[in-house]
Amino acid sequence: MIPSNRVTDPWRWRLAMTCYRLLAPCLLGIALPAWLRKMAARDGWSTPFGERFSIYGMDPEWEPFGRIHLHAVSVGETLIALKFLQSWRHQHADPVVLAVGTATAYQLAVASQVENLTVVYAPLDLYAFVVRYLNRFSPSMIALVEAEAWPELMTQCQKRGIPVCMINARLSTRSERRYQKAKNWIMPLFQKITRIGLQEPEDAARFASLGLNPDRLWVTGSIKFDPAAAVPPRQRDEFSAILEPIRHHRPIVLAASTHQGEEILLAQALTRQDVLFVCVPRHAERRGEVSQALAEVGLRVWLRSDGIPPAGSQVDVLIVDSTGELRDWTAHADIAIIGKSFLSTGGQNPAEAILAHKPVIVGPHMENFEPLASQLLAVDGIIRVDNANDLSSALASLLANPARCEIMSSRSQKILEQHAGSTQRSIEMLESALQR
Repeated sequence: MIPSNRVTDPWRWRLAMTCYRLLAPCLLGIALPAWLRKMAARDGWSTPFGERFSIYGMDPEWEPFGRIHLHAVSVGETLIALKFLQSWRHQHADPVVLAVGTATAYQLAVASQVENLTVVYAPLDLYAFVVRYLNRFSPSMIALVEAEAWPELMTQCQKRGIPVCMINARLSTRSERRYQKAKNWIMPLFQKITRIGLQEPEDAARFASLGLNPDRLWVTGSIKFDPAAAVPPRQRDEFSAILEPIRHHRPIVLAASTHQGEEILLAQALTRQDVLFVCVPRHAERRGEVSQALAEVGLRVWLRSDGIPPAGSQVDVLIVDSTGELRDWTAHADIAIIGKSFLSTGGQNPAEAILAHKPVIVGPHMENFEPLASQLLAVDGIIRVDNANDLSSALASLLANPARCEIMSSRSQKILEQHAGSTQRSIEMLESALQR
């Protein structure tokens, strides 16, 4: 274990931590009712959510002690963590703990059945909860997935000499400008990180401009986009059985990880084409809301959770109201549309559709996936549209031109190959931190 860092923090950071510790319980109290409702909507009551408050059901003697802990807050980060762990397990036999932040992420991690993996909830970032968590597990290292740096957790790890690393991190130009304004206040937080694995060289330059030691910055590439570590999407017999009675020889257009309002916008564009619309909402608990909205505009809807439709069923939209199945549903599509890129900001991950060799259409908002989105657009590896009319035209063009679809797929595959080996480089970074 790395010796404890006894360096005194700057006064600005000590003041910031004092304010954080005073305000955090108040903010938790305000957010708690909405959080509990969300837990109930996502079947969180069936999971040990008391672990968020460092309340554990197992005797401490049987807890996984001294292991590496990966922290992944959301479903997206959990998917990255699981992808990383598949490669890690091939090289390291030691058990690993995955600490997640949501009920959906917990269920997804448990269902993954990764060998020698213990799944727990990450503690809320309050002093008492973090201290109990560290006392109970005494992790040998904490690896944060992407840029989820929690002040109390980082502070307590530093006091105990527990190395903290960050994998698959990125820092946008917008975030850099925001951090620059408070550089003297927040940089002590990042100074507590032993290694940061970054997706792009530009990310390293941005972190360095904030005063972070370049020796701590490793440009590893994106685990999310690493084709070498990914299991390609595959068609499942279970999904084919659902599609067969309702497809009627129509092309399948899949919308991945849609957000509120997008389902109607996309459906209105797709009804101009003779296609089967497969809609995968980002949050499965929205099934009722999405189903009702589509039915109100005259569309015939079937839910994936309702099983196999009767033979000859007339269905316009299949709603995939499940978690963790998107990748393999993509393998059944003819064209993929990326959600959160039309009526929201940021976009969702296009990599799975690209790995499935599908032509990809995105809306105007893919900010969370820069520079990948711009690189794909530059080589015509994806199509970007601004509205429903343009979407309908783009779909018609692709459906009429299979050769163009193949060319787009080939070009987008080459862009992803730039990230080949990212997972292995991230593993080597963690190994070097453990050997310090």
